[in-house]
Amino acid sequence: MAQTLSGPFGKSILTLITLAFVTLASALTAHEVQPAIADLSTEGASVRVEIRLNAEAVLAGINLDGITDTNEAEGSADYDALRALPPEEIARRMNTIWPQLAPGMALATGDGTTIPLALGDVEASEIGDVSLPRPTRLILTGELPAGTDTLVSSWGKGQGTLILRHVGVEDGWSGYLDGGQSSPPISVEGHAGQTGLSAFAQYIPVGFDHILPKGLDHILFVLGLFFLSPHLRPLLWQVSAFTAAHTVTLALGALGWVNVPGSVVEPLIAASITFIAIENVFSSNLHRWRPVVVFLFGLLHGLGFASVLGEFGLPDDQFIPALLGFNVGVELGQLTVIAIAFLAVGAWFRHESWYRAAIAVPASVVIGLVGAYWFVERTVL
Repeated sequence: MAQTLSGPFGKSILTLITLAFVTLASALTAHEVQPAIADLSTEGASVRVEIRLNAEAVLAGINLDGITDTNEAEGSADYDALRALPPEEIARRMNTIWPQLAPGMALATGDGTTIPLALGDVEASEIGDVSLPRPTRLILTGELPAGTDTLVSSWGKGQGTLILRHVGVEDGWSGYLDGGQSSPPISVEGHAGQTGLSAFAQYIPVGFDHILPKGLDHILFVLGLFFLSPHLRPLLWQVSAFTAAHTVTLALGALGWVNVPGSVVEPLIAASITFIAIENVFSSNLHRWRPVVVFLFGLLHGLGFASVLGEFGLPDDQFIPALLGFNVGVELGQLTVIAIAFLAVGAWFRHESWYRAAIAVPASVVIGLVGAYWFVERTVL
């Protein structure tokens, strides 16, 4: 006989619903952690490093290593207050603490000789939506010792992820440093010699990371696909349509052939989450139009993925392998989301008569509410 909410599984179901609404509350106040981006260039005996980072998080002393939401960290209240300060004040404070920051943004020659870097321009963005991070640009300059042929860049502990790019040369090195890591020796003349296989492998975790843990909007969309039906076939149809669509626009966007502003794409992604969730509430069947709708929404999500790649770029000489690696990482992230959802509820309860009423519909309602809030936030607030 099927269990009801008053049966032995009742408390478990209520707990799941409660956790879903806690997730809603968390989503509405999430302060996403974005990687810093650094462009390294040389000209003659001079070296220049341009870094785009979240200055407010640095000034608040937040440890960005291993977190996805600044609300989770100590100093989050200071961080929120700093985002309301004018750009001139952010620049002044960054100049004041530069002596403490310098060791965490170090540059050295291949033989270990430190290259002192001076902080030049500090350009903070104007105050916008204070619930969102705003980038600040730092310009660091230094002089290369005579005979320097390789450089090593170091990134301090607690500073999160750094995307490092060697620009202005042919086949410049590009890669990712976590807090406390240093780059391999980077040739001043370029010609990093990065193979297609290494570029492919390097960008898989980048794509995965964009889904888990950082892609909450994409996670909710995939969960919306999962909660339509407890059967496998509808899920496969939807995931296949979504994958095919976002692969197309990811490639077109990364190649620069299609460019839609984030101010258009992001609200539409939020609307897609709400649409899928509402349909789940009113139907448990895979109507023939659903894969088509999912495909169209997948085109939007692909543009969202492309904007991420566009922000920090792909290596010119290994563009296709890196793009494929990123896409594979995205797919692995999506499959992991589905696997977690299946192991959490699907494997245990999907054949129960109360599964839809007690799990699928409440979860879809929460997903729809988050999507609706994001739509309003991204268009009005």
